[in-house]
Amino acid sequence: MNTATLKPTSAGNDQAPWYRHRWPWFIMLGPFLVVVAGLFTAWLAYTRQDALVVDDYYKQGKAINQDLRRDRAAATLGLHAELRYDPAAGRLNGVLAGSVPRGDNKMVMRLVHSTQPQKDIVTDVVLGQDGRFSIALPMLEKARWQIIVEDDEGGWRLTGEWLWPQQLSAKLAPVLAPAE
Repeated sequence: MNTATLKPTSAGNDQAPWYRHRWPWFIMLGPFLVVVAGLFTAWLAYTRQDALVVDDYYKQGKAINQDLRRDRAAATLGLHAELRYDPAAGRLNGVLAGSVPRGDNKMVMRLVHSTQPQKDIVTDVVLGQDGRFSIALPMLEKARWQIIVEDDEGGWRLTGEWLWPQQLSAKLAPVLAPAE
């Protein structure tokens, strides 16, 4: 046996190539996962439409003054509403109080989902003589709902926010804006 060709081996001197060790791969795993997550985020941004941005923002901005007039009209009439949802019966019951104009017994109610417009609910409401109403409503999903109630001619408007199912009822009132 030739002793000149034998090399002493120690635990710290491993002669295997770098790719045979686990630590370089473990260290490279972090940056690789960041690149994959970035590509996935870019794919989501490219393929999904942003539901919070409207195409006609200028037109909607100009319509704000008209909306404020509707809120002021509701405040002048002293209108306010209270709604209560009965999930067992699948009905939304409510009452509209204040000086409701004569013959104005039809309203439009919008339940606007906080992030997904395809889940918005728009329904017509007919008021009784005492201002009470009841409409069939499917089971609502857990969300922060924006509620808008207005007459069918767009003369006044009440708004409110409803955190379902934490809140069983919601109160609507006009947004009081200073007169211009």
